[in-house]
Amino acid sequence: MTAEVEATPLLAELSKARDQAQSTGLPFAGSVSPKLAWALVSAGDALLVDVRSAEERAFVGAVPEGVHVPWATGTSLTRNPRFVRELEAKAGGKDALVLLLCRSGNRSAQAAEAATKAGFTQVFNVQEGFEGDLDHDGHRGVTNGWRFRGLPWRQS
Repeated sequence: MTAEVEATPLLAELSKARDQAQSTGLPFAGSVSPKLAWALVSAGDALLVDVRSAEERAFVGAVPEGVHVPWATGTSLTRNPRFVRELEAKAGGKDALVLLLCRSGNRSAQAAEAATKAGFTQVFNVQEGFEGDLDHDGHRGVTNGWRFRGLPWRQS
């Protein structure tokens, strides 16, 4: 997965996400929908990195094709001081096309900003996250998110 990938309709959508990020002042490459993220990963154009804790992945589920680099660890969600180094190792460099996924899209946006500040050039946040936003009753997974969209996942 290099920075120079042949132009495809998927990468045109990614370019739109980058343009929108620049116009709104996002501090990272951009945000993509769960469906676009899955299409990019399935096509071999991007690496999906789950930044949730190991506990979240074990209890809630994970995307089989993703790799794990926690943004925070443990039940107290203590910030992972090795995040950038681990991300670079799993991505194969700072120019790889990387899509970050968390529970709702908030932590992955923070992680995308940190990665960009550390020199990553193509880090995107997956909107809605794995479980999605809270509904009016305080439940996740019923209005949006990776699982709600019917995308591949498994639970251990």
